[in-house]
Amino acid sequence: MTRSRGGRWVIGLLLLLLGLVIGVAGAFIQAQRLLLDTPWGVVSIPWGVPVVWVGLVIVIRGGVWALGSRWGGWAVAGGWLVATIALSAESPSGDVALSGGGRQFVYLLGGVILASAAASISLPRGAVSSADTRNEGRL
Repeated sequence: MTRSRGGRWVIGLLLLLLGLVIGVAGAFIQAQRLLLDTPWGVVSIPWGVPVVWVGLVIVIRGGVWALGSRWGGWAVAGGWLVATIALSAESPSGDVALSGGGRQFVYLLGGVILASAAASISLPRGAVSSADTRNEGRL
């Protein structure tokens, strides 16, 4: 399916906004964990980080498919990264959504690695029509 240049820009901007939403939601979801009281002590199972990572990779791959180009994936990844970095900075009141703990560093580093990998993988050969293939490098 061939898309006009303006339509591709609109889809790209929507994907960027979707990445921003995932970054804001992920900053709070990544901190979730399950505490289990066992005979040998409390065990913490951090389930929020993998949930956000899986969602991020799925949306990035969906962005690649939606735009028919890797630019779609990079738009989502860029939006996620901007929101995540903004929320890791200290606000004027001194609050931080992403603190400097080990789990947060793993979330950020793992998210960057997974987002880069998911956005870098191109579509399978038969997934894009020949008209979209000619526009692969352009948004």
